[in-house]
Amino acid sequence: MIVATGATGNVGLPLTQALVEAGQQVTAVSRHPAAVPKGVRHLVADLAEPAGLKPALTGAKSLFLLLSGGLHATGANPADIIGEAAAGGVRRVVLLSTLGVATRPSGRTRIAMRALEDTLRESGLEWTILRPGGFASNALWWADSVRAQQVVAAPFGDVGVPIIDPADIAAVAAACLLDDRHTGAVYELTGPEVITPRQQAAAIAAALGSPVRFHELTRHEAKTVMTQSMPAELADDTLEILGSPSPAELRVSPDVQRVLGRAPRPFADWAARHVAAFR
Repeated sequence: MIVATGATGNVGLPLTQALVEAGQQVTAVSRHPAAVPKGVRHLVADLAEPAGLKPALTGAKSLFLLLSGGLHATGANPADIIGEAAAGGVRRVVLLSTLGVATRPSGRTRIAMRALEDTLRESGLEWTILRPGGFASNALWWADSVRAQQVVAAPFGDVGVPIIDPADIAAVAAACLLDDRHTGAVYELTGPEVITPRQQAAAIAAALGSPVRFHELTRHEAKTVMTQSMPAELADDTLEILGSPSPAELRVSPDVQRVLGRAPRPFADWAARHVAAFR
């Protein structure tokens, strides 16, 4: 049995589907009731209460650990999840971390994530750590404005980073859960090219077949929007990366190619597959 947390989200759902297609038994964990692929066991649990994961973890062989925004907040202790996994007999954990652990290690949320990485390394379990950069699916923040006004509103319109398709993260995670060769590896996951918000808007317009205007937000305006769905500290960290990416954050990593044997998907591919969200 493989347990996947965040199993109904942008990474967890395609991961769950990939594991089922590989013939694995899967328990999908999410905070709210949701549809899951046929044959998948679903458990509603809050990762902020690790004891609630015991029914899923007991007897499981592997765990995919994805933290929600609340588990980055002050006072959260996601290391307890790793303890529960070990107590339940889990042998392998694939942790979804963040590229910022390597590129900007001094930020509070990244210090906490690095501490979780260290806890996993020291746990005695088999482990793999995935460090993705920005997600292509963050463009869904613009879906309402594109549908209503044909506008993408974002900060730093001409500053790009190599964002990654969550489906590629899921494919790498599936490979790491199923193949012992990835034990002890740390993979940095990016898309195939640097792309700016303005270029993302153009890709969405191309997928729609209709114009989409780009409107540049100030940093303050962007933070106001972002803090509706994430802690303020995490929003500040994200805006620092988006506004002033370091050379390491602009680097296109070879790790998706290394693990999957193919190049990562470009943003235009993601936009074409999710165009219905913008109509």
